[in-house]
Amino acid sequence: MDWLEVTRGDAPLVVSFPHTGTDIPADVEARLVSPWLARKDADWWIHQLYDFAADLGATLVRTRVSRTVIDVNRDPSGASLYPGQATTELCPTTTFDGEPLYRVGQAPDPAEVAQRRGRWFDPYHAALAAELERLRSAHGKIVLYEAHSIRSRIPRLFEGELPNFNIGANSGAACDPGLVAAIESACDVSGFSRVTDGRFKGGWTTRRYGRPGTGVHAIQMELACRGYMDEPEGEPSPETWPTPYDADRARFMRQTLTHVLNACLDFARR
Repeated sequence: MDWLEVTRGDAPLVVSFPHTGTDIPADVEARLVSPWLARKDADWWIHQLYDFAADLGATLVRTRVSRTVIDVNRDPSGASLYPGQATTELCPTTTFDGEPLYRVGQAPDPAEVAQRRGRWFDPYHAALAAELERLRSAHGKIVLYEAHSIRSRIPRLFEGELPNFNIGANSGAACDPGLVAAIESACDVSGFSRVTDGRFKGGWTTRRYGRPGTGVHAIQMELACRGYMDEPEGEPSPETWPTPYDADRARFMRQTLTHVLNACLDFARR
């Protein structure tokens, strides 16, 4: 499966990248309003921002398929993770800003959603679950770290400007409080802003696998993009978004994230 990337490490840490993919099959792309709109909400450059994680011994799991095709961090039952708030579906039909992704009458029907789930969603989670079990058997206690990012301002989803670091632990149910405290400490000394269990409490993956009693501690980190890349001042357009990845621009964020992942490893090894 050339769309699924698994880099195995031996440390008690798995880093999952569910939304960095931009691949869209031709038969799906032909039905879209715009390929740019379909990639607009990707977690831009996140797998590059965290490319040091493998050197720490972490296991990396990443899909190259766009979240527009299927979002592997949504509840496959279709239940909303944030009842009463705007969100997107397992196979999204709108952008975060509410723009339609498909031409009229071209959105996937339930049969196609089920087909996409079998082709991409289920194999992704089978691979993720296998790596978690491999490492849990070896270490007893492990951390699953969900790596995400989002534009700093999306009025349809949240008011105002999002903090730089948005830690999600499913209101404390997905991991031990000690892990949350260690990550908070690594973030707070950086000078970047931070919130825990704010607008983003953790997606389906964090909620599904975070079982502290079994030794699997899951945490989601949603970064505001401005912490590591330039964001347009006004509404994004094909000419202004995404801005290119710039290693110098991202350097300070990478330094903090290195401390964050090391905090995860220290917690797991205690």
